[in-house]
Amino acid sequence: MLTIRFDRLGVEPGDLVLDAGAGFGRHAFELARRGANVVALDYQADEVTATRGIFAAMVEAGEIPEARYVGVMQGDATKLPFANSSFDRVITSEVLEHIQDDVAAVSELLRVLRPGGTIAATVPTWFPEKVNWLLSDEYHAPKVPGGHVRIYTATELKAKLRHAGANVVDSHHAHALHSPYWWLKCAVGPRNDNHPLVRRYRKLLEWEIVKQPKAMQVMERLLSPALGKSYVVYGVKR
Repeated sequence: MLTIRFDRLGVEPGDLVLDAGAGFGRHAFELARRGANVVALDYQADEVTATRGIFAAMVEAGEIPEARYVGVMQGDATKLPFANSSFDRVITSEVLEHIQDDVAAVSELLRVLRPGGTIAATVPTWFPEKVNWLLSDEYHAPKVPGGHVRIYTATELKAKLRHAGANVVDSHHAHALHSPYWWLKCAVGPRNDNHPLVRRYRKLLEWEIVKQPKAMQVMERLLSPALGKSYVVYGVKR
């Protein structure tokens, strides 16, 4: 399930791309399949280990050339271990809302991006996220260590990217069908994955991701501007 649209990011074969806050690698793997050379970075050691293993399996299976896998490393987005202007593209998906000093993180992401390179940043959309916070204190910090520490408006995210040195060129919402799922989870308790309604809705989302039925795609496209759980902004470094 991808949040970022790589055609809008302008990814081309041979680009060196940083996925900052890669998690378990969903975007990093697709970047490699598209011919980009990928560096995946995450703060969590278990996610780094899992992503390394999947990349190794992809190389061994011949799914991607070994050159596409540049490295997976543990690191802090506010103190990136890379030289200035190292990358052609930078992405960070559902990460900034977890970082106290998000201004430092955005500054670092732009620092390591070459002039003229593109960045995509995604955060939870204001309205769906506000509902989650209202429904459950267990969803966000300080009750959840490492949880969400702020709710972004579109204006705030764009302003922080501009301040760090990017011209904002595009934006969109994504994952409308996921917003009701998280509202349901927050209503019954975010950790209550075994609630019958949660299980049924999760199965529906898994079916939609695997089968991609046309009707669900149309529904997603129509609802995303109002209900999309994620908000994506694209920029070009000045």
